[in-house]
Amino acid sequence: MKVPLLDLKAQYATIKDEVLAAVNEVLDTQACILGPKVAELEQRVAALSGCQFGVGVSSGTDALLASLMALGVGPGDEVITTPFTFFATAGCIARTGALPVFVDIDPRTYNIDPSKIESAITDRTKAIIPVHLYGQMCDMDPIMEIAKRHNLYVIEDAAQAISATYKGRKAGSIGTVGCFSFFPSKNLGGAGDGGMIVTNDQALYERLVIMRAHGSKPKYFHKFVGGNFRLDALQAAILLVKLPHLDAWSEARRQNAAVYDQAFAGSCVQTPWISSDCVSIFNQYVIRVFERDGLLQALKKENIGTEVYYPVAMHKQECFAGKCRVVGVPLEAERAAESVLALPVYPELAREQLDFVANTVLQFAVPLERQLQAGLVQ
Repeated sequence: MKVPLLDLKAQYATIKDEVLAAVNEVLDTQACILGPKVAELEQRVAALSGCQFGVGVSSGTDALLASLMALGVGPGDEVITTPFTFFATAGCIARTGALPVFVDIDPRTYNIDPSKIESAITDRTKAIIPVHLYGQMCDMDPIMEIAKRHNLYVIEDAAQAISATYKGRKAGSIGTVGCFSFFPSKNLGGAGDGGMIVTNDQALYERLVIMRAHGSKPKYFHKFVGGNFRLDALQAAILLVKLPHLDAWSEARRQNAAVYDQAFAGSCVQTPWISSDCVSIFNQYVIRVFERDGLLQALKKENIGTEVYYPVAMHKQECFAGKCRVVGVPLEAERAAESVLALPVYPELAREQLDFVANTVLQFAVPLERQLQAGLVQ
């Protein structure tokens, strides 16, 4: 049996006719840059996220970068974030000329540990970027309390968490801005790169709209330096077809996660811990095991797709050597990088595929655990 980590073809087959019709509509109008499809998507994603405004942009990375630029983050500033994240989070901070400041994570959720943030604040700190990793939101209340006390912006990196909730509030709606990615592997994925920024700040929204078009308003008259951060109308049209399915797809991921949880219950396989304050969308289902790399190879041998998100913490990346600040020793981030492994969890998985994956994991992990307990391996 072959079980890919993600099967986009299976999803596409269920909506192919709608997608092709939407694409043809855009091509017939030749309204390919911004336009009504992008405006409609902005309105609908903002509403979904509990926000007043949405700004369609060219990628989740550019959502972060444009947000930082629009908030005036630049040389001499510091931005506090997690070292356990996709590169774009820290890379965008560095691209503005600001200094990434890393604090450790909560080992249960893999999200930034709010108790570590305040000690990292200096008179140069301008913003905090909490990352809602794997589809579960960060513990936002204490983060927002800290930000309010110190007059800091909060940029929610919600690239993996569109429609996830924290205490009933949607991802992207709590901070100054929220940033989404429409990379194809996301729960709401396009046919290429795309992203969106959501906010309830009208003045910031208007600045972001200008920022994504080279800082130009009116055309050829530049208020400030922006970038070419526009979302394509073709991507917006495809995403509008997918958007009504998002809740059902995310619920199917939760159901698949529950199958794994039950299969691994009582074993040495550490399953995702989801806070009672949160509803996760399970963009990834990530386990922790002893001898992770051995399990990875065992899964590959059985044609089961898997991935490590993420094998190297940001503070250990070569490009940040001498160009970041690390507060304390991020031991939990480093341990996570050595032990996490994502399993297939996409909505179209059949029960027999889920069982096959779970059994393969257990066939590797349980005998190894018994050897550990017997002192046969160290």
